[in-house]
Amino acid sequence: MTDASDFRSIPTTTLADLLGGRQVMDLGIRPLWGPMPRLAGPAFTVRCPPGDNLMLHAAIHRAEAGSVLVVESGDVEYALAGGNVCAVAQRRGIAGFVLDGVIRDVGEVREAGFPVVARGVVPIPGVKKAVLPLNERVTCGGVAVDAGDVVVADEDGVVVVPGGRRAEVLAGARARLEKEAAESLDEWEVAHRARVDEILGAGGFEG
Repeated sequence: MTDASDFRSIPTTTLADLLGGRQVMDLGIRPLWGPMPRLAGPAFTVRCPPGDNLMLHAAIHRAEAGSVLVVESGDVEYALAGGNVCAVAQRRGIAGFVLDGVIRDVGEVREAGFPVVARGVVPIPGVKKAVLPLNERVTCGGVAVDAGDVVVADEDGVVVVPGGRRAEVLAGARARLEKEAAESLDEWEVAHRARVDEILGAGGFEG
């Protein structure tokens, strides 16, 4: 059976080539410190209304080790988490956070080496009031994410692999990377130029 951690060796660029743009989160969601190791794991999904962080704080005590907490919020005025929350999540084995929102205490998070991919940093904490279900479908960075989907994040972006396609996508990605590794830059350049010239010619370009 394919394990989500197997995707740690797969660049997001390769996954984007295979899955297309609909599975790629928007460019506003990026690693908050670097160089951050590639983050990969099954999604544990959370919804937090703007200004409220209760359910993320609840999720860190309920998600299994290796999970990536994926949070729908869309709020950039109030922090979803801070240094202590990230430290507890890390201690409990959570692989990292992917947040459509912001955090605070980024210096502590960076020093601890805890992967956080989000929209940015703000010092103002959110409140804890809204009780909502966990592990329901969320939208993060414009992508629908279900619990158990594989989330992969690196310096190039964040890609969501549908849970039901894990094995297929992993096999396709490995085959693609193996083929690329066997091809020299000279060979790639020749094939690339031929393809570009073919497209130009079909479009009537002369020169």
